[in-house]
Amino acid sequence: MERIEPRRRMSGGRRESRARDPATGHAHEKKGLIRSSWTRQNSACHSGRRSGLLSMIPTLLACLWPGSLLLLVICSSWLLLQSAADARRTLAEAGAARRPRVRAVSLGGWLVTEGWIKPSLFDGIPNSDLLDGTQLQFRSVPRNRYLAADQGGGAAIVADREQPSGWETFKLWRINETTFNFRVFGNQFVGVDSAGRVVATATTPGPSETFQLVRRDGDKNRVRIRAPNGLFLQAKTMESVTADHSEDTNWGDDDPSVFVTNSVAHLQGEYQLCNGCGIRKARQVLRTHWRTFITESDFSFIASSGLTAVRIPVGWWIASDPHPPRPFVGGSLQALDNAFRWAEKYNLDVIVDLHAAPGAQNPYEHSATRDGSQEWGTTDENIAQTVQVIDFLASRYAKSPSLLAVSLLNSPLAPGATLPSLTKYYRDGYDAVRRHTRTAYVVMPARLSADATELLLDVHYYNLFSGEFDGLTADENIDFVRKNRSSDLAAVTRRNGRPLTRSWVREWVAEWNVRGASKRDYQRFAQVQQDVYGRATFGWAYWMLKNVNHHWSMQWMIQNGYITLDNSSRSLAIVSPLDGEQMEPAGRPKQDAVQVSPGPCVSSVCAYACTCNQAAMAM
Repeated sequence: MERIEPRRRMSGGRRESRARDPATGHAHEKKGLIRSSWTRQNSACHSGRRSGLLSMIPTLLACLWPGSLLLLVICSSWLLLQSAADARRTLAEAGAARRPRVRAVSLGGWLVTEGWIKPSLFDGIPNSDLLDGTQLQFRSVPRNRYLAADQGGGAAIVADREQPSGWETFKLWRINETTFNFRVFGNQFVGVDSAGRVVATATTPGPSETFQLVRRDGDKNRVRIRAPNGLFLQAKTMESVTADHSEDTNWGDDDPSVFVTNSVAHLQGEYQLCNGCGIRKARQVLRTHWRTFITESDFSFIASSGLTAVRIPVGWWIASDPHPPRPFVGGSLQALDNAFRWAEKYNLDVIVDLHAAPGAQNPYEHSATRDGSQEWGTTDENIAQTVQVIDFLASRYAKSPSLLAVSLLNSPLAPGATLPSLTKYYRDGYDAVRRHTRTAYVVMPARLSADATELLLDVHYYNLFSGEFDGLTADENIDFVRKNRSSDLAAVTRRNGRPLTRSWVREWVAEWNVRGASKRDYQRFAQVQQDVYGRATFGWAYWMLKNVNHHWSMQWMIQNGYITLDNSSRSLAIVSPLDGEQMEPAGRPKQDAVQVSPGPCVSSVCAYACTCNQAAMAM
């Protein structure tokens, strides 16, 4: 298999000359790709036709003398165009073979909200501890038992559990600052039936599933729950929870309508911010954030620091800008347009990353899930909607010389995101990108929590979020990166001794669980990761540029001397062959079998990567 590579940069870090599209003003590359053997065979065929045509010209001139001059001009022009195209392709081969590895930083928390990155965005939201997706447990004060959805849902609500777990946990859907729907373990909604009994049987919420939380002054964890009929829930017995208690209460321990809440989880994503603020305030908050959090000066800083690209997470609603579905607000598309303009100005590449898909591909706030439910990919309609978002992004930015890659989906989580649904989506998403550009990479991330044999090329590397790093010293963390991560990276780059397509360390950070680490320790930790991850054949991306937590902020780390980037590596960090590969004269790895691919991709899902690399994406 021979790889089709996009022309990005010539040696020395210079961009190739590009024409300007008169309609959009975007600069764009002249067509020219590394050719597969199939392409070369066709080229040879065309060369044969050109030779044949040259030998036929005298005969044609003799037979068609009155029009011979015109015919000669047409033939000569056609031959010159074909020769120019061949020359461009030859130059493209030389440039692509020396394309620098990507050294990127992610602009996380900008166009897709994550509250931990910038908590101040949520300031001023009333009852900000009761946003969508907050998980509450309710303990009846006089019964000293927790409310529970019997059988996890589909039956009555009872008050007989001594210890809370999944069935005793209720997810909030926020209607306003005091009014909510309660979703149970089985995804049904709590409601009141015609007899006044509290049940969890509705699959979609309506008026009968709408409740008000009334908090006690001075003790917000002590609450009463007003039902749709205006009366309050009470635990009459451990088996009977009804909506028939009056307004009167002294909030005493003997009142069966009084509950103590325990908040066990919460989300602070785009959905929570927009729905918590309301459309008008959310528009004001987010537009100010988009305008000030990332600016042109940041792109100047990124380029001057020695980085070569930015990875920009976006949400699916950007394709509906300026009027996205509620509760999302418009305006992020203009910010993304600005990013491309700045990237072109400062000679940076852009990786557009679909970070939040419709229905949510994982239960985390960065997927913009409403309540932690993962519902992406469950229907063909949902997959088609996601493909439309990719098509929108590819069509809008295909002519920008800064478009390096489109990442189809960030962190899909197994088993909710099934391999068949992801495979179908990656096929259709790849086609969507290829309808508009043959040079941009298509990134196909692996599923989180999937079988180890499924993870091929796209990796997140954190010395966090796992017990294996607890208690490690600074030196032990550094040794882990130097030894374990090096072998891991080699493994995901090859399979059965054969090279795969490009590998990419899509996220890493110079943060760990080492207490009392010195600045020198952090410097060593950051440097060893750059050294090791720099061997990934596509490159790496730091997560992220800005964060209130300093070690997560690459800007802070660079400005304060914790991370140093060698500016010369923008031109010297050249994509090289994998260990043990034989090279063809053009600098490409030699392959045993000739394959054809309609464009470059960076893939990580086993079933689809095999299709991409071995079956050559013959679509």
